Amino acid sequence: MLTFAHLADTHIGSWRDEKMRQLSVAAFTKAVDICVQENVDFVLISGDFFDTSIPPIDKIKSAVIQLKRLKEKNILVYMISGSHDHSPSGKTMLDVLEEAGLFVNVVKGTIVDNKLRLAFTIDQKTGTRITGMLGKRGTLEKSFYEQLDREFLEQEIKGKQGHHIFMFHSALNEFKPENNQAQESMPVSLLPRGFNYYAGGHVHMVFHRDETANGYGIITYPGPTFPCDFKEIEELKRGGMYIVTFDGTSTRAVWKQIEVVPVESITISCNHQSAEATEEELRKKIAACEHAGTIRNCIITIRIAGTLRAGKLSDIRFNDIIEHLYHTGAFFVMKNTSAVTSPEFEEIKRKPEQTVEQIQESAINEHLGQIPIEGLGKEEEKELTKKLLGIFSAEKNEGETTADFEKRMVEQTDAVCKEFFDV
Repeated sequence: MLTFAHLADTHIGSWRDEKMRQLSVAAFTKAVDICVQENVDFVLISGDFFDTSIPPIDKIKSAVIQLKRLKEKNILVYMISGSHDHSPSGKTMLDVLEEAGLFVNVVKGTIVDNKLRLAFTIDQKTGTRITGMLGKRGTLEKSFYEQLDREFLEQEIKGKQGHHIFMFHSALNEFKPENNQAQESMPVSLLPRGFNYYAGGHVHMVFHRDETANGYGIITYPGPTFPCDFKEIEELKRGGMYIVTFDGTSTRAVWKQIEVVPVESITISCNHQSAEATEEELRKKIAACEHAGTIRNCIITIRIAGTLRAGKLSDIRFNDIIEHLYHTGAFFVMKNTSAVTSPEFEEIKRKPEQTVEQIQESAINEHLGQIPIEGLGKEEEKELTKKLLGIFSAEKNEGETTADFEKRMVEQTDAVCKEFFDV
């Protein structure tokens, strides 16, 4: 009997707040606990091990401690890199960990007759043959798949005994979640056929499909080991992983949840309500949670959406509410009000063929003058808006720390404000 664990998207070091950032480490630690308890033969990690290519030292140390735990138990880790693991120049901390013998990168191959011919890594304990493809930002790895010598791989495993695994870090057209159809993806036909198990990553959803009838084996996405943003916290609540067994003829994958802190989500529609009534409804829902005991030591998410009938979002006393939740013992509180509008704002609808720049230009033009800015005419307001959008859309430079990045943002914003205002 072969038993292995399949993890993906551990994103160690994700989240800006240190308290939440620690949970990505705690979730990986718990995943390793499960691997040891289940006495797995080996572990697969399908990309995005770290949240950035050069993660903080303390997060590297935490990851190394857990990888060493597995190594000391003689549980080998096989990994592919994901879109978050590489810097634009291709640098990745994974190279250091691999050099230290903490995992095996299974993405190995050569170019033969202009085709990418992948090699297999054979697990010495079980004889399992493993190979796979890395993931890159914007599904740029699709070009690698188009070069992939699938026929070679299919012939290499055809008729051979044992278990064959293909690891990948890409979204597939046929299996994208309904609420994320815009995500860049590729057809499943780009994957080689005939493998028993396809260990997916990149798509943050729990997915399991037996595609044997179509020439593939079981295709899975375990989802992240810990949710990586507000929406995932709301929808997934927790992370997870697969424990997979192969008895010589059939493969069985069982999803195991990884919960490090419980989540309580509060959602309110403020349509046709005043700001005052919305706050009252929010306080009532919080009181109900307190009564049910789902505040203390929990992550609390608050989402408000809709169009207020009267009043402004700023009329809702969020600071008081959040302070109360922490006083009651909440582990962490976060709110999302990005979908709240007031009557003076109108929905913007755009044609699908418009570019981002055209949509931005139209949106700015339509909203000019909605909020009077003393001393600025419409053209100046337009120029100011464009400059600020340019600043806020910038990304961290390679090697730049978060503190330096924030300092650069503040300095550039100050410079623009001084240009337009007497400050």
